[in-house]
Amino acid sequence: MYGTGFVKLPYLDRAADPVIGKAVFAAKCQSCHGPSGQGQKLADNTGYQYPPLWGPDSYNDGAGLFRVSNLAKYVKAAMPFGATFDHPQLTNKQAWDVAAFVNSQPRPHLKTPHDWPDISKKPVDHPFGPYTDAFSEQQHKYGPYQPIEDAHPQPAKAN
Repeated sequence: MYGTGFVKLPYLDRAADPVIGKAVFAAKCQSCHGPSGQGQKLADNTGYQYPPLWGPDSYNDGAGLFRVSNLAKYVKAAMPFGATFDHPQLTNKQAWDVAAFVNSQPRPHLKTPHDWPDISKKPVDHPFGPYTDAFSEQQHKYGPYQPIEDAHPQPAKAN
């Protein structure tokens, strides 16, 4: 649905930086998600008002948000509190960097041995090898992504 979820973000010309993202998180995100990313529980303890972003109750490393590009697109569209799709509060760089910081934190592991049976079809920012190219797992996780994409030309689409 238009105006919800994710916005299209151009790739950075550098790797997304967890160190810069930590400062963005401290300034813009921790008031809701807590300084340790643990979130804020509802008063009746039945769930979370603001979900944990890392730690044992957060999304696992097999979730779509564990891809830095997916989290950055979501953060840009909806974070911090008060941001909207049409009125974001973070710059593109801030969204990429905070996504890198959040996804550099510990979280539950999900075994996905058959996630990509054809590794040539993995997204450029899939954070786990093996890959069909010589780019590092670090670059696949944080970028820069354009060199990876350029190394994997897509076949022309049929009209």
